Amino acid sequence: MNVIACYKIVPDEQDIVVNGDRSLSLDKAAWKVGQYDLNAVEAGAQLAKASGGKLTVLTAGGPEAENSKMKKSILSRGPEENYVYSSPSMAGADAAATARALCQAVKKMEGWDLVLCGEGSSDLYSQQVGIQLGERLGLPTLNGVSRIQEAGEGKILVERSLEDQVEVIQVCLPAVLSVTSDINVPRVPTMKEILAAGKKPTTVWKDGDITACEPAVETVSILAPEEAERRCLVVEGDDGDTIEKFCQLIKGELQ
Repeated sequence: MNVIACYKIVPDEQDIVVNGDRSLSLDKAAWKVGQYDLNAVEAGAQLAKASGGKLTVLTAGGPEAENSKMKKSILSRGPEENYVYSSPSMAGADAAATARALCQAVKKMEGWDLVLCGEGSSDLYSQQVGIQLGERLGLPTLNGVSRIQEAGEGKILVERSLEDQVEVIQVCLPAVLSVTSDINVPRVPTMKEILAAGKKPTTVWKDGDITACEPAVETVSILAPEEAERRCLVVEGDDGDTIEKFCQLIKGELQ
């Protein structure tokens, strides 16, 4: 089974600074592969290995998508090839624009059976790209997938964990799936895998190879939540008087 796993380069949330006006500064934020996308890459690597197939990874983004460190980071996790659509129009692209770009890229790639996406991106987490990509490709599409296994004759068995049951669905290939974060634990690359990643091929597409996609949604602003001052009262002890005092304090706050 030949698998394409889609991933996104995102700013490291630990480096994001909240300014005084609640706007976000990414000036000091390093780039990394989205955490949820690592689950899709790992799932693809396991499927490809079990079936004797091939894993290829694909991303669409701004100039950061061509970062050599990012290429090595993703290729050290099992893929044999990396495809990148790099365009200024993709910097901050919404789900619709991303899905349109990925659709064009997937159609340029040959010999694949399954496309995997993470459940959402680590920055916007709209959970829409995989669904929209599958619709544009006209393929069977499922989200919330927590397990995938081959069923023979161009089919796979997919498990989806619902609120009170586990749904098992037989899906004909080719298909597009969005996997949950509990499908696996992404591998930590070894030094040997990191060194080998530098020798694996990366194909970069620019505008002209793929038609630039305008966003369907205009982002007016992104603000951090307003900070609220929290009162902190500590009552120590476990005797009756202390417990009574604690209860009176709670009653007073609720009134």
